[in-house]
Amino acid sequence: MSRIGKEPIAIPPKVDVQIEQSSVKVVGPKGELTQDIVSGIDVRKEDNVIMVERNSDDPESRSLHGTVRMLINNMVLGVTNGWSKELRIEGVGYRAELKGKDLVLNLGYSHPVTVEAPEDIQFEVESNTEIMIKGVNKQLVGQIAANVRSWRPPEPYKGKGIRYKDEYVRRKAGKAGKVE
Repeated sequence: MSRIGKEPIAIPPKVDVQIEQSSVKVVGPKGELTQDIVSGIDVRKEDNVIMVERNSDDPESRSLHGTVRMLINNMVLGVTNGWSKELRIEGVGYRAELKGKDLVLNLGYSHPVTVEAPEDIQFEVESNTEIMIKGVNKQLVGQIAANVRSWRPPEPYKGKGIRYKDEYVRRKAGKAGKVE
């Protein structure tokens, strides 16, 4: 039995969970999310708890048991608290700003890079070098953060680029002194 999969998911007071044949819909104060459920996994609601169980012991059901439980748990947490990722920009002349809902990045290219905000994502620019990406869908928030970071990943020699706030970039020495 999956240790993660057998744990119950507590439903907070302001969250409504609707379970259909092959999908789970979670509605809360911050928004709503829907997740399709694969066959072989049963999801049921008891009082204020969601239970995820598997029908058989085949390898596919065993591997998806904990995954489905965590996806539903992340949906419940997302519609109550939301998810966020923080990015930091380092480098001379590198900066970020908001234009409407879109994020505009100056990263040393000949043109500014514009990142359009998807429907459920909000960008916040605290200072011109710190970006906060917020949303209810954990997977979408992480993917947008990775896309923004991919415009200028941190390089190991000078440390310039876009990095996650808690990311450590190991620095290299470079061409210090050539001995012949």
